[in-house]
Amino acid sequence: MPVSTFMGLQTTLRGLLAHQQALTTTSHNVANANTVGYSRQTVDLTATSPLVIPANSVITGAGAQLGTGVDVTAVRRIRDTFLDLQYRAQIMKLGDAAARANSLEQAELAFAEPSSDGISSQLAEFWDAWSALARAPEDDAARQSLVTKATTLAATFKAVYDQLTVVAAQAQQEYDAITGPNGQIDLWSREIAQLNETISHAVAVGQTPSDLMDRRDLLIDRLAELGQVSVTDTGNSNLRIEFGGVTLVDPLRGAIWPQTLTRPGGKLGALQELASPTGPALTFRARLDDVVADLVARVNALHAAPAGVDFFDPAGTTADTLAVVAIPATVQAGSTADPGRNDIALAIAQLRGGSTERLYDALVAEVGGEVQSIRRTEVNVQALVDAIEDRRQSVQGVSIDEEMANLVRFQRGYEASARAMTTIDDLLDTLINRTGRVGL
Repeated sequence: MPVSTFMGLQTTLRGLLAHQQALTTTSHNVANANTVGYSRQTVDLTATSPLVIPANSVITGAGAQLGTGVDVTAVRRIRDTFLDLQYRAQIMKLGDAAARANSLEQAELAFAEPSSDGISSQLAEFWDAWSALARAPEDDAARQSLVTKATTLAATFKAVYDQLTVVAAQAQQEYDAITGPNGQIDLWSREIAQLNETISHAVAVGQTPSDLMDRRDLLIDRLAELGQVSVTDTGNSNLRIEFGGVTLVDPLRGAIWPQTLTRPGGKLGALQELASPTGPALTFRARLDDVVADLVARVNALHAAPAGVDFFDPAGTTADTLAVVAIPATVQAGSTADPGRNDIALAIAQLRGGSTERLYDALVAEVGGEVQSIRRTEVNVQALVDAIEDRRQSVQGVSIDEEMANLVRFQRGYEASARAMTTIDDLLDTLINRTGRVGL
């Protein structure tokens, strides 16, 4: 079977085109070395189908196969789906821990312990004021100072109560912002639905839109931090996204939002719990109310014993309603009309270190313990996320050194193909233009 003289040109042309695509892909990798979510791409080079020569040997009559060059069969992105699953599982836990840590740290700051502005210091000054009154029961200045200290203590309880309320409210506001119109879930789900449609059309005609797939995977990673994500490929790389127990993106229906999440998990699950009445901030607030109720009951029981005059408003048994109803003239230092009597002031001063402070100290210790625990959890989960991300980057990340070596390798291949094409071109030039001329 005759072989065309121009076959060598076609073979070298395939080499030029294949190495040109390899150089372009490598350049694309280098350009995106620092792009978040990018997966490095590689070119699959495969020898083209050979030309079969039926009878190459005149002696044996055996045929032969003549190579026809190289072709690019695919441009693949390098990615490990198992590592993606591991990463999303851990980033969901990190989102939960980070949200809880942030909220609990704000609650801890609300108590401001230990400090001169905290409730412990204000309680100590309150007891000191009663001790001062016991030493000088006839001193109007001591009575005025006591009322002032008690009013300051009530204001401090109210301030802590309000800050704990704000912590829970902020968690709800953040949840509403993420899940509301034009929030992160709304925007990301719509973008994923659009990417789904574009990618499936490309895959259906035999293309591999690697960059679009990277963008979609990055959005799924971000969703995983907010809540539990499950991904199902329905064909042509069209993904169904389950999020928080509901279908968020469907290949046929597109983005489905807003919805009520049944199992949010991740950051949204933490925010939902933090904003609930059983969340830590409002639980701490209820515990603070117990401290106030104990303080009011014990102080009023001693102060009102002789004359029925309450020091604190008996109806103000919560941190936001605690109020001083006594004025300097009605402050009871003693149980009789004797101006030098100080038994009530002494008895109230001896409440220092009692049940009120034990309740408060236990509350502060619980807050501190919760904060330390969630911080440790956050650190541990962050370490797992970092380890998995390092493994992911070792697979899909761009190594500049490796890409530089590839650039040199493909450049040499391109140059060699070009040199082969030049040689064959010179051969054909001689064959066509000079064969048969006199003098050759």
